[in-house]
Amino acid sequence: MKLITAFLRLIRWPNLVFIALTQVLFEYCIYERVFSNQLQSNESFYLLVIASVLIAAAGYIINDYFDLDIDQINKPDKVVVNSLISRRWVIFWHMCLSLIGIYCTIFALHFSEYWHLILANMCSVIFLWIYSTSLKKQLLIGNVLISLMTAWVIGILYFSKYPLTNFPNSNYTSNQNVRFFRMSVLYAGFAFIISLIREVVKDLEDMEGDRKYGGRTMPIIWGVNASKVFISVWLIVLITTLVILQLYVIQLGWWLSILYCLILIVAPLIYVFKKLFSANTASDYHHLSIIIKIIMFSGILSMVFFRFYQ
Repeated sequence: MKLITAFLRLIRWPNLVFIALTQVLFEYCIYERVFSNQLQSNESFYLLVIASVLIAAAGYIINDYFDLDIDQINKPDKVVVNSLISRRWVIFWHMCLSLIGIYCTIFALHFSEYWHLILANMCSVIFLWIYSTSLKKQLLIGNVLISLMTAWVIGILYFSKYPLTNFPNSNYTSNQNVRFFRMSVLYAGFAFIISLIREVVKDLEDMEGDRKYGGRTMPIIWGVNASKVFISVWLIVLITTLVILQLYVIQLGWWLSILYCLILIVAPLIYVFKKLFSANTASDYHHLSIIIKIIMFSGILSMVFFRFYQ
């Protein structure tokens, strides 16, 4: 039981549930609602969900493998690698989950029509390895990569609806396709920005360990204040965009959706903005990171409203 608990901690099981929930809600609350008159095979979709979850789990595993020294400083009580699970088994599980994730992608999609998505998931495995070995310690590039990978959770489902062999197609400009594209960009963009904000906050939290082992993250290179300014700019962009979006939604009369967004997304973002500049300790930044994660969860759950309103 102790090993099972350690393994679940290693793969960040709550994050994997979040990834699966994001894709399920996107499929059934966005795609199926927009294309309500079309029947789709669920087998391919579920295989893509499994692939996304397994590739992400493999990424978390290899990240902990290469972050062992840093984690022993930043969060010694949460270290699993070498204390509960040997490094050899960690590598085994990384390779195993990565390969199964790629195979699931291949089985889910026809190679001739979706070879680019299969290649993209293969590259995701490689990028997560490179991120863990070097990019994580570099200025901004690692943060952007992880944010793109977060947006890709939605992106792969969007692109899986449009075979490459049928492009271009006049039907792609239909009202349904335009609406689906907008919804995809909205949620993928939200995922990218909120993830980027959280990644820099986590860099502030982990600054002590990163500095000791040669990290060149934003707080170390630019300084804490400049990093906070960077975060605050993206917070302003996100808050402003969401408020403007609500002005559009008012015309549709989606009052419950507006109330949900203002209370559970915009208000917590304002709270993070307010608390950011007074945060000084690792525990302060950890608190903000948790709030941002809750905001991400609230944002993804908002897809449910499209099931009722459209």
